Formats: sequence, C-alpha cells, structure tokens
Amino acid sequence: MSQTIIQAKGIEKSFGQLKVLKGIDFSVNKKEVVSIMGASGAGKSTLLQILGTLMRPDAGTLEIDGYSVDNLSGNELSAFRNKKIGFVFQQHHLLPEFTALENVMIPAFIAGRSEKEARQKALELLEVMGLSDRTTHKPSELSGGEQQRVAVARALINDPAIIFADEPSGNLDTKTKQELHQLFFTLRDKLGQTIVIVTHDPDLAKMCDRCLVMKDGSFQV
Repeated sequence: MSQTIIQAKGIEKSFGQLKVLKGIDFSVNKKEVVSIMGASGAGKSTLLQILGTLMRPDAGTLEIDGYSVDNLSGNELSAFRNKKIGFVFQQHHLLPEFTALENVMIPAFIAGRSEKEARQKALELLEVMGLSDRTTHKPSELSGGEQQRVAVARALINDPAIIFADEPSGNLDTKTKQELHQLFFTLRDKLGQTIVIVTHDPDLAKMCDRCLVMKDGSFQV
C-alpha cells in the first residue's frame, strides 16, 4: 500500500477580497512525481507555498509525512521545513560568495549536522548531479543548468520527505531543460524521492505520474 506523504483538505486562501484557493483537496504518495499546471493567477504558486509551509492557509488542514503542521509555531515550522521539505525555484538562489559544495552544505548546517557529515552528503549529491568536477566553482563559474542542479542538490541535503519545484526549468534552454526534467525522475528512481512540480511546460507535465490542472482556485475534474 502506498504511503501518503501529503494530505491537504479544504485549503482556502484569500488576499483581501480575492479568494485565490477555494477548498483544495490534494494528496501525494511516496515516490510520486506530480505536476500542477494552469494559467497565471490560477493559484498554483499560492498552493505550493502553503503545501511547503511558507504560507498559512485561511482554512483547511495539512499533514506532511504523518505530521500535522497546522498548529506548529513559527520556529517549529521553520525547523520542520528545514528537515522535511526541499525547494527548487525558477531562480536558483545560490549564494554567490560560496562554492557549489558550500551552497549545498548550508541547509545541513542549519539542521545541526557536523561539517564532516554535511560535506560527505553534499559530495555524494553533487556526484549524482554529474557535478563532481565543479564542487569548488562559485555560481558565476557555472552554467545555468549547473547552477540549477546545485540548487537541486541543496534541496536534497537533509533527505526531505518531499521536494517542491516552482517552474524549475523556466529559465533554461531546451536541451538543459530536458536534462533537468529527466533528473527529477532519476531522483525518484534512485533515491525514492517524492516531487511536486508547478510548471507551464507540457512536456514535463506529460512525464509525471499525475498532472493536475488548476483553474480559478480549484482543480479541474
């Protein structure tokens, strides 16, 4: 029987008078790669931020990896997010003064892991990303695709229950984009990773185990 990693029920969110999410129900199983599509303004990124605990809903319940996150304090939520959730955004958000290896290690330090443990894990992940020869390079010395793969390795460093990716290949050329898309499925197959991807890319959506489409704050049936 599949293990449910995310269980969201009745998620609502408004900004002023605008109701952006209208009672969303959403679940994801372990090792599943799910894409969410929809026009700009449909509520995709707002949903992703709520699922990723970056924003609280106005109504509804959310469980991640068996934990109810609704009643966690701000500090508890930050610690939970650091250990359980990895993020990959359209912009890679790497720190320019640090090497690829150091950028990947940072979340492990925040989680309280030793430098030796963090370094070993970061090196292993950069090898999976095909970046073993780029560990000492700073972001300015890496291509766009290499920077995004460093960002993926950083998202994986604390063995998260789930990775959330928001338009992860939006800034990449066609070849690099295809390589990144394939990487997500390699992570699923090799590491058992669960991934939820917000995307406008139909090719990526078609590769996923499931593709959900949002319109006006709800999933289309």
